[in-house]
Amino acid sequence: MGCQSCSTMACGVPTGCGSNGDCQSGGCSKLNAFDWLGDMDLPSSQRFNIIEIKFKGGRKGYFRNTNHLETYIGDPLVVDTGNGHHIGHVSLQGDLVRLQMLKKNVEDDESILSILRHATPKDLEKLAMVKNREIPTLYKTREIIQDLKLDMKLSDVDFQADNSKATFYYSADDRVDFRQLIKVLASEFKIRVEMRQISLRQEASRLGGIGSCGRELCCSTWLTEFKSVSTSAARYQNLSLNPSKLSGQCGRLKCCLNYELETYIDALVDIPMIDKNLRTQKGEAHLQKVDIFRKRMWFSFQGETTWHVISTERVEEISKMNAKGKFPETLEEDIEEKAPAFQEQKLSSILDKQPLPQKKKKKKADNRAKGGQNQQGNTGQNQNRKKNQPSNRKQNQKGGQGTPQQKNAPKKGNSPQKGAPKKNAPQGNSNPAQKKKDGPKRPFKPNFKGNKRRKRPNNNDE
Repeated sequence: MGCQSCSTMACGVPTGCGSNGDCQSGGCSKLNAFDWLGDMDLPSSQRFNIIEIKFKGGRKGYFRNTNHLETYIGDPLVVDTGNGHHIGHVSLQGDLVRLQMLKKNVEDDESILSILRHATPKDLEKLAMVKNREIPTLYKTREIIQDLKLDMKLSDVDFQADNSKATFYYSADDRVDFRQLIKVLASEFKIRVEMRQISLRQEASRLGGIGSCGRELCCSTWLTEFKSVSTSAARYQNLSLNPSKLSGQCGRLKCCLNYELETYIDALVDIPMIDKNLRTQKGEAHLQKVDIFRKRMWFSFQGETTWHVISTERVEEISKMNAKGKFPETLEEDIEEKAPAFQEQKLSSILDKQPLPQKKKKKKADNRAKGGQNQQGNTGQNQNRKKNQPSNRKQNQKGGQGTPQQKNAPKKGNSPQKGAPKKNAPQGNSNPAQKKKDGPKRPFKPNFKGNKRRKRPNNNDE
């Protein structure tokens, strides 16, 4: 199957791996393809007899099924390599293989080798033993390269399943003369040696890794064609030309810089080209930053740390004014002149809706004074009368002397008010009904010192 933890049932349907995945969907290794036509039942005579088989490092090849074997995705097959045999796994079959061959310009001719048989358990054991030789051979070969002082970097070794041939993958900046190296390796490991030079991007795809985005490298998962990436792609996307941030694991510019390049180029049509600084009455404004999709541009004046944000339409307007010899006052569209008028209008609306707090206090004081004359039993007025006229209370307790007008007399001075009784007038009022008409009575206040409760006069007692 696609990985060592998978197993196949008797009917050939994959049971999945430890991560609860399904090898049929291609989730166990890199550069997998999902056969979305695999469920279609076609007669054997109408099936496409070429199968795509995958080897180590994501390398794929096309082999003809001359023996009409019943195969499924992930099955190990023994294939002919021209000078021996190798073991690979089925990655794609059916009419999708025809489309892949058209896409990769692979012709259906006699150059396509054939599939020999299904791999037996003995073949798989021999393949595992051969794979165990790869890492020791890699380390030993690197020591030989250092002894020969060759300017090359060995990245991977791939042994053939019959243990008769080994392919050495290396990368180098210049051409390398490795004829002496091949003689040493052939005598050391007793095998046929093939040296294959690969680029740095292909080296990263074989080794794999995690990118700066936190995901597995695109070249080791799904990307097969490596297009050239230039620094102009970073300039179009308004990225800082920092090599440490723009470079990938391979040391070259990231392939993902080309993914959104066409979108940025289409959006840059509406962005004006600034060849000169914008000139205003305040001075010259230098361009600092451009937001391509929001169509905003940041400018700053010399000697200032603040940036002014204006739209692209305003930039075109100022550039046209500068071409005619005119210079605006500011970069913004008269924002500073409209602000004070708006503040005055807002302040006047607040004052009209909400009166001053002093007016509220005066109204409350007037209402309190009016309520004290009309309401009966106002405790606040009684307390004031108690402080201002202590002698009247004693007289009222003895003989009921005094009138409501005398109780409401002002604090200072003993001069009688207009309409008040004279000093020589008889004190007391024997008629309770007349007392009720004269004014409000004092509310009853209990005395907790033991004095007897004063009897309220009754209207029937005459």
